[in-house]
Amino acid sequence: QVQLVESGGGLVQAGGSLRLSCAASGRTFSNYAMGWFRQAPGKEREFVGRITWSGGNTYYADSVKGRFTISRDNAKNTVYLQMNSLKPEDTAVYYCAADIRGPYILVRRTTGAYDYWGQGTQVTVSS
Repeated sequence: QVQLVESGGGLVQAGGSLRLSCAASGRTFSNYAMGWFRQAPGKEREFVGRITWSGGNTYYADSVKGRFTISRDNAKNTVYLQMNSLKPEDTAVYYCAADIRGPYILVRRTTGAYDYWGQGTQVTVSS
């Protein structure tokens, strides 16, 4: 079992920055990859980005590439999502997710590839 708790969401003006954190507990954190997803009202949950088990490789959706950065600290069992140059269309509930079956795989964009999910944290970007 893996428990995930996100934090760091809030209200920010367009062009601003936020850093989300996701604290993990349960299984050994360095044994699995982590992903970030988001879900806006009335829309499906969409992939944001992913980081492999060691933190050496990351992959991003085109919509956030160059603005968002994922990192992880395996000593702190935490993964981060640094969001810069935020836009109103980034408004959503953001979720972290753990992939225990494919820790070395870089590209896994579907929700079904992830085994555990956090409760989500709201990010609202005002124009």
